Amino acid sequence: MPIQINGSPVQVPDDARTSLLDLVREQLHLFGTKKGCNQGACGACTVLVDGERILSCLALAVQYDGRAVTTVEGLAEDGALHPLQAAFVEHDGFQCGYCTPGQICSAIGMAAELERGLPSHVSGDLMAQEFALDREELRERMSGNLCRCGAHNGIVEAILETYGEAAR
Repeated sequence: MPIQINGSPVQVPDDARTSLLDLVREQLHLFGTKKGCNQGACGACTVLVDGERILSCLALAVQYDGRAVTTVEGLAEDGALHPLQAAFVEHDGFQCGYCTPGQICSAIGMAAELERGLPSHVSGDLMAQEFALDREELRERMSGNLCRCGAHNGIVEAILETYGEAAR
């Protein structure tokens, strides 16, 4: 069964050592997903697999046979930016833009984790069913994605506008 990448079927590479990141960038030429540290420390390579965020540099493509992978290129629909992509533009949530695709995919995955009621390290009540997305919660949940340009304020504003309006 092929991997579904942004809704299109892609055959699993013959070389079982091919990372999901290398499949996406080098074989499919989807250059939105970035190769940062290539060690899982910076989050630039974050993509969504069945709606959950993963670091594609640490994942082998063969692990995702039959699963749905979404890269930043797959977020826009009918020519319109995803609301979070539009919020990044509005709040200048990028400078060089290198980390932006990973930040956006990670934030979408984070929002899904919140909807499922998954606590973070800073969540006060681990038994709570819902968690407000305040700045502390957001910073903890996004701590695996680094921005070396210092655009964190714009990134935080974009994410809060999209997913945490009530938490302000």
